[in-house]
Amino acid sequence: MSVPTSLLPFQPATMSTAQLAAVSYLARYAGRTHTLYAFQLREWFAWCERNGLDALTGIQRAHVELYIRQLGDRGLMDSSVVTMMHAIRGYFRFAHIDGLIAADPAVYARLPKIHRDETRTQGLDRLELIRFLQVAQTITVHHGALAYLLGINALRASEAAAVRIEDYADTLRGHRVLHLVGKGNKPVTMPVTVPVLRALEACRGTRTNGPLVLRPVSGKPVDRRDVYRMVARIAKNAGIPRHISPHSLRHAAITNALDAGVPLRDAPILARHADPRTTEHYDRARGNLDRHGVHFLTAYVAGV
Repeated sequence: MSVPTSLLPFQPATMSTAQLAAVSYLARYAGRTHTLYAFQLREWFAWCERNGLDALTGIQRAHVELYIRQLGDRGLMDSSVVTMMHAIRGYFRFAHIDGLIAADPAVYARLPKIHRDETRTQGLDRLELIRFLQVAQTITVHHGALAYLLGINALRASEAAAVRIEDYADTLRGHRVLHLVGKGNKPVTMPVTVPVLRALEACRGTRTNGPLVLRPVSGKPVDRRDVYRMVARIAKNAGIPRHISPHSLRHAAITNALDAGVPLRDAPILARHADPRTTEHYDRARGNLDRHGVHFLTAYVAGV
């Protein structure tokens, strides 16, 4: 069986069962998720080719376990190994659902346990976030608008880059709102508070339509890479002595909202997490030393 380079250009009449299952599975996804999952399946097909295996028929759990082991032997971190298995596990799950295989060989395959390092998931604390927003506005109006979209509305880099002037023109029940298409092509409507609106309007200027955030020099719309560069420049000017990415701002928005008293039942709405447990991780991982249990225990045993 030849290893497909794309998994997409084959005609159904010439596809093997494994290739047809892969294309059928990938058809569920679009954009970057489709690209990532296609890469993961290509890696699986290539490994099967090297080992004389069909990528679907006859695969046993032992084969999947061996593949997972070789991913680790290639030097991938445990978290990367788990990520590399996302598409493969879905591929076998749906092949089983569709009746192409009698059993799912990946369902019980053991993945590495990921022990999250809390220090690696820190965003900005309240004072750093305030300084970040203030400094951003002193660079250009485009940096200022971007900072508020990321740090207050918790947008992802691609979402912030895609915001158009028309997207925040509506008012709903007395609130100025921003319409966007989020992760998984899910439409989202969120309020735009007065400080955010001021930053967006300053960025808009006299324009009435089109992309909101532009490259300050060329005037062309920003993309994800531009967003990363602009965030890094703001962080440097703000004197934040560590790497700050757009996700750091999203993390900061969520954790500072929790610190401000937003209930865990409402925080997933801001974060737009499909599973509230994802938001709970932000709450646990922020490492708030001010309310650590050792303070209460020390006061208790000291009789304070």
